Amino acid sequence: MMSLAVDTPWALTGLLLALLPLFNNGMRSSPAPWLTLIPGDTLSVFIVCCLRLCGVAAIAGLVLGMAGLHRTEQSRERIGHGAHIVLLLDRSSSMDDTFAGRAPNGSDESKATAARRLLTDFVKQRQNDLIGVAEYSTSPLFVMPLTENKNAVQAAIAATATPALGFTHVSKGLGMALSFFQQQPVTGSRIVLLVSDGAAAIDHDSEQKLRFWFKQQQVRLYWIFLRTANSPGIFDQPEDSRDDNAGAMPELYLHQFFLGLGSPYQAYEAESPDALKQAIADINQLENLPMHYVERIPKQDLSAACYSVAAFLLLVLLGVKFCEVER
Repeated sequence: MMSLAVDTPWALTGLLLALLPLFNNGMRSSPAPWLTLIPGDTLSVFIVCCLRLCGVAAIAGLVLGMAGLHRTEQSRERIGHGAHIVLLLDRSSSMDDTFAGRAPNGSDESKATAARRLLTDFVKQRQNDLIGVAEYSTSPLFVMPLTENKNAVQAAIAATATPALGFTHVSKGLGMALSFFQQQPVTGSRIVLLVSDGAAAIDHDSEQKLRFWFKQQQVRLYWIFLRTANSPGIFDQPEDSRDDNAGAMPELYLHQFFLGLGSPYQAYEAESPDALKQAIADINQLENLPMHYVERIPKQDLSAACYSVAAFLLLVLLGVKFCEVER
């Protein structure tokens, strides 16, 4: 239901002026010795009534425009196919290197640039999703809450093109990503999409908290691991037993921790922009369940429309006035 309001209510007192055309049509009257001599003219009466109403509407339009007429912010429940998605982006310094492990030279884009480009395309295809954005390096960084505004999400992704830091604290990043789902109704899929090129050991207390939060919030986890050339992968097993620890192979151990979360989890290993594109396309096809969500319609200014209507009606009245002839 449309809800109207004004910025300056006191200006509505000017609506009293809209009554003036009801008492004076603005036309010159021609005296007649006897009104009975003038035959009845229904068309003229109709035209006069229309002109009076035009005058009333024109004055009302000007007053409502000056009062700042607007439609207030609205919300409506909608049903679509999609998910609640939090994009969690690694902003460690290695993300600014290419998949070959070198600084970009113009022909090859960095892993972070490829991720931003492909995630922007991903957001364009997810019309009914609520999407939020977070980053992490030494500490987590809140970027954009869950929203249906895709332009805002794309701007948030573009804003992540800032200088990266040297460390990775994935547990804090995951904790912030999960906090996005607090106070949100459980409807459709809930997803954390982690995009990173490395990992770090997670302490025992953080592991316990993350397991509890993932189960409590009913969140699915997707990890797209951007593997640098000649670096260990998340599926590689240690060749030497002395390297079988979280310090030597953090990616493998993080992958194993995710497998034991007790929540749905899927990992992808991408060694090129094309592989990253394929992983994102796969996730796009998998997560498309029915969901309920509330769409917020922002405040809409109607003063320009009021002025336009008033201007049109004044032009009509002015044209009628020019057509007036004296007898």
